[in-house]
Amino acid sequence: MIKLFSVRDKQKKEEDAATAAGGKGIRLSAGELRMQKDMAELSLPSNISITFPDGAEKLMHFEIMIRPDEGIYRGGMFVFDFNIGAGYPHDPPKVLCKTKVYHPNIDLEGKICLNILREDWKPILTISSVIYGLQFLFLDPNPDDPLNKEAAVAFQDNPRRFEADVQRAIMHGHVINGQTFPSCRAR
Repeated sequence: MIKLFSVRDKQKKEEDAATAAGGKGIRLSAGELRMQKDMAELSLPSNISITFPDGAEKLMHFEIMIRPDEGIYRGGMFVFDFNIGAGYPHDPPKVLCKTKVYHPNIDLEGKICLNILREDWKPILTISSVIYGLQFLFLDPNPDDPLNKEAAVAFQDNPRRFEADVQRAIMHGHVINGQTFPSCRAR
């Protein structure tokens, strides 16, 4: 049996949350409410920044810029596009790397091989979890689970040459295996 009063109380709380969010009677989806919470709790280090191309009130689409300050990719600047669907947090965010990068876990189309964006996603994970996962890919690439198989083989076979190729691509732009990688040097 449905308890009518508990349903009404829940609806009232949702309306209050929507009104507190700035909308007069506009109901926010569960994903939008969760995004508000995730963004309120987001604390980014100085080498990561966030922008909202559609305006700060549009939380379901944003870009993250990661500027690694250590590891193979230090000195680079990498932009990731986040699109949060209506099913969030039950569905993972859709994330695409907008910067063409020579990386074992990022293919030439910008798709990312990060387990928490696929099979290991759980609703308890947050946007912060994804951002730190992306940052970790630049600190410790995983050639055992590659999207760019050529980069993974190069990383495993000759790590010093791989690092030199990555640094040349970041600083000046570089052609690797017939693919041109434009400079993505951090400003």
